[in-house]
Amino acid sequence: MGEWIVTNGLGGYASLTYQNTNSRKFHGLLIASLKPPTERWVFVSNVFDQIHLDDAKYDLRSHKNKFSFDVFPSFFYEFKDVKIKKTIFMEHGKNTTVIRYKIDTCKPFTIFHNPLVNSRHFYDVNGQRYLSFQHYMNNNGVLIKPGNSDKTLKIFLKDAKFQPLHYWEEFYYNKDRERNESWVDNNVHIGRFQKVIKKSCDYYLILTLENDFKINPSTIYSNEIKRKKDLLIHADLPVKCNKLVLSTDNFIVRRDNSKSVIAGYHWFGGWGRDTLIALPGLTLVTKRFDDAKQILLTLNMHCKHGLIPNAFMDRDSKAVYNTVDASLWYIDRVYQYLKYTNDQKILDKIWKTLQSIMYRYIKGTDFGIKMDEDFLISHGPGLTWMDVKIDGNYPTPRSRKAVEIQALWYNALMIMSNLAQLLGKNDRFIELSEKVKENFNYQFDDFYDVIDTKDLSLKPNQIFLVSLDFNMIEKKLQEKIVSKVQNNLLTIFGLRTLSPDDSRYKGTYLGAHDKDIAYHNGTVWPWLMGPFIKAFVKVKNQREYAFNYFLKPMLDVFGEQWDGSIYEIFDGDPIYAPRGCISQAWSVAEILRTWVEDIEAISPEYENIFTSPEIRI
Repeated sequence: MGEWIVTNGLGGYASLTYQNTNSRKFHGLLIASLKPPTERWVFVSNVFDQIHLDDAKYDLRSHKNKFSFDVFPSFFYEFKDVKIKKTIFMEHGKNTTVIRYKIDTCKPFTIFHNPLVNSRHFYDVNGQRYLSFQHYMNNNGVLIKPGNSDKTLKIFLKDAKFQPLHYWEEFYYNKDRERNESWVDNNVHIGRFQKVIKKSCDYYLILTLENDFKINPSTIYSNEIKRKKDLLIHADLPVKCNKLVLSTDNFIVRRDNSKSVIAGYHWFGGWGRDTLIALPGLTLVTKRFDDAKQILLTLNMHCKHGLIPNAFMDRDSKAVYNTVDASLWYIDRVYQYLKYTNDQKILDKIWKTLQSIMYRYIKGTDFGIKMDEDFLISHGPGLTWMDVKIDGNYPTPRSRKAVEIQALWYNALMIMSNLAQLLGKNDRFIELSEKVKENFNYQFDDFYDVIDTKDLSLKPNQIFLVSLDFNMIEKKLQEKIVSKVQNNLLTIFGLRTLSPDDSRYKGTYLGAHDKDIAYHNGTVWPWLMGPFIKAFVKVKNQREYAFNYFLKPMLDVFGEQWDGSIYEIFDGDPIYAPRGCISQAWSVAEILRTWVEDIEAISPEYENIFTSPEIRI
């Protein structure tokens, strides 16, 4: 789709367009995470290359290149008898980006590398040229000290001369301008490296915040190739899933001494709901079970008043709790983890948290979350995944009793009942689940998006009445819901968030309207393809059809250059233009999970233990 990304397992990344240009303020070659996985700062925006060959100058910025993505993004250039392959990668666990230049030539030439540096949080831009940069020469490069940071940027290139320059260049970020965000930035040409090439060779330009002055880039390259191949071997999935498997690795990051999930690149941080929805695709189908356990235990530590955090803010890592569904997803994801691992010992550490979630939802907790007299869960506005807020108002408030919250509530009660029986504990949940089921079916006499307000907006949330492990509606109604969603909301990139027949439908994310109004009123979300396919296969049992008509069209559009990333959202109308983040955790994870579990029918190893009818005896 025109942009690429590589990451470092800390929340940092390198990302540009296929033409190696910057079209967003979030683009750059070294975006470092200063407090993993948050506090992400742009330190190197780009590196411009120029060739001096036979008394002619060739600027790689304006020279046509061929882009490819294998394990890393690579760019191919040809000048007469010279061929250059430029490959970009990062060291895992370090704020270090390396650019590998592979040269094939039969004549000598000179190449210049001109790094553009910055020092700003990636949400911001340098609108004025007030920032100072001091530089210090090093045997193999230059050390750069920004005036607004205690960090020192180091740029190394062996066997090259460095010529200080220090002048500003203004960048215009058209993608941010489209989004009505700050889009004019200033970057500094700190100097340029001159390297004489006499014959075919390969060499490395290093961009780093690390204090190591003896970085071995060829070793980093080999280690990263091996690490990624090991991920594929460990996942042991069909080869056709490889790009998605490698893409899932981008989102699993270090948080303190544990693991967490980045919800999306470029600008998302850690989001509880996103993490939990993405967890099976990121960590379970890929057999990264220890990562899954660490993520679950990290969220367990932050549970407050029965609520799992909605988000950890990027600037200060502060946890915010304004979500009604994250805690219910947490219970489901513990259950999915158990089906894959049979690690029942984890329940010793989190059982109190699981109970606290259930009891606080019954008795009442923050944000008006409480079981009502009809045993369904009531809640305040803006607490579901459709949570946009504009000037204090919610375009899709969905307050009181959103349909998927009731589906998740019943599912959680059934899971807790099963686990209580497996652990030999008093089962206080099965009787309540029957009351929830009875009262829900009594009230759900039409296809409501919000139950008690009788909201008939055709949104995709009803699909969770079918896709979750435990369902409280009859098979015929499940089939009707799947058909209704398929006929009205399905596109090749996921489900629309509102039927085109609705007067409030917005077929494009960007337009005369505020983009946030369109966010959940027509915009397509790829992650919803996962629960839709799961529901479809459950009621239709047509796996091959599901692949050919739901997944394959999307994969065909992505094509051979695809790096495994899947955008956050797409327009609701053709041509379904990609919008939002270029790579979203739950988009990638749910497409991979549904491909593995629902289409390839590769089931969790211990599923029978936790779904056995004997539990109910």
